[in-house]
Amino acid sequence: MTTNITEVVREKYGEAARRVLTVAGEPAAADACCGPVNSCCGGAAFNGSVDPITSNLYVNGETDELPTAAVLASLGCGNPTALAAIHAGEVVLDLGSGGGIDVLLSARRVGPTGKAYGLDMTDDMLALARKNAAEAGVTNVEFLKGQIEAIPLPDASVDVIISNCVINLSGDKRQTLREAFRVLKPGGRFAISDVVVRGAVPENVRRSMLLWVGCVAGALEESEFRTLLAEVGFTDIDIEPTRFYKSEDARQFLSESGVDVTANLEEIDGKFMAAFVRATKPAGALVA
Repeated sequence: MTTNITEVVREKYGEAARRVLTVAGEPAAADACCGPVNSCCGGAAFNGSVDPITSNLYVNGETDELPTAAVLASLGCGNPTALAAIHAGEVVLDLGSGGGIDVLLSARRVGPTGKAYGLDMTDDMLALARKNAAEAGVTNVEFLKGQIEAIPLPDASVDVIISNCVINLSGDKRQTLREAFRVLKPGGRFAISDVVVRGAVPENVRRSMLLWVGCVAGALEESEFRTLLAEVGFTDIDIEPTRFYKSEDARQFLSESGVDVTANLEEIDGKFMAAFVRATKPAGALVA
């Protein structure tokens, strides 16, 4: 199961990167999976509206100095760099860094005495991210190839872990969170954006909504997320909704998937959300 999910994600996001690499700077580049126009998460903008998942995640001016390709390849559901406490001189790790937008934004915040790592398993995304870093003239970054279930960094080497709508794509979330705990320094912070499910939802509705929101199903239920974080050793756990996905937003996609949107309104509204998930590795904690 894990391998299948991994390969689906690798191919889908590799295709997204190849499109941006091929036509960076052209409007067609936004046709990438989960991108702002013809997203596999939200489909083409519904009735001329903007995709509610990927739109308006970064404040005005925040990405002005970044390469166009980095912005076009942003496939997230939130903006962890705006919500995480990132300080000068710190080491930041972005799990599933894609085209590098959050790594480049983090690099600004940690400054020349700090460092921002990006971890991705897709060669095309890594190539795009390195190209974007070079174009931006950012030198305090490093992009690593690997999977988030096996982070290629030493124990206790990172101050802050961020991620943008990637944990939900992992086939082994417990292992991913265990690895995050391992590489964080004592007192280090886990501060990610992700898709989260709130409460019980019928399986057919849940499966269809998550295909829309996350490209592949896999988002954790809120209480399950809290439990897993606590089990691997995290404390100060908080899950803060940043955007709710409504049935009307997904009406076209759900109808095409065979879900009766009208009959399932109460099962959808308020149950699927982008959330900012915070947790801390306690001072003096051992590796999980």
